[in-house]
Amino acid sequence: MFYHISGKVSAIETNLAVIDCWGIGFALNVTVNTLSHLQIGEPAMLYTYENVREDAFDLFGFYDKQEKRCFEMLIDVSGVGPKAALSVLSSVTPEALAMAVISGDEKALTAAPGIGKKIAQRILLELKDKIAKESGGITKGGAITAIPIGGTKLSDAVAALTVLGYSSSEISVVMKDIDVENASLEDIIRQSLKKMIK
Repeated sequence: MFYHISGKVSAIETNLAVIDCWGIGFALNVTVNTLSHLQIGEPAMLYTYENVREDAFDLFGFYDKQEKRCFEMLIDVSGVGPKAALSVLSSVTPEALAMAVISGDEKALTAAPGIGKKIAQRILLELKDKIAKESGGITKGGAITAIPIGGTKLSDAVAALTVLGYSSSEISVVMKDIDVENASLEDIIRQSLKKMIK
């Protein structure tokens, strides 16, 4: 199983990047966001996801772990395949996807080519259910706080980070040094993600 692929970018096409590793060109399906970070002839490292079927072996590449985590969560939604997940993540960033799930913003998802109202509703419903199941609580100042969606900034931030695939324990660690009271929801999420990447 491939975890990531590093090498020089030898070709870029619509939703496709070719990474040359020691003379072998790996064609990776990528999002618009990932393409925006790549330049032909420059070195690149992409996190990968392999989709193996009887009739195909497709590689998907992602500029960062958040995008890959979102992709994996999207393809777990019934009726959402790798191409549809790539389309969603080409239209919204992982942070915007998390905010769309929290706020129930169907329009943010239907803006993606090939994503209709029914698929968008299914994504929102199943990811909200996933948040409810996976988010048991978060430690803030030593106390466990429940995580209802649509509640406080803290609970909404935790829900957004859960959508991005982070566990309650990972979220607890990064949240302890963030001034939740005085930061906006977007700032809380942004600061948390910066700490997760380190």
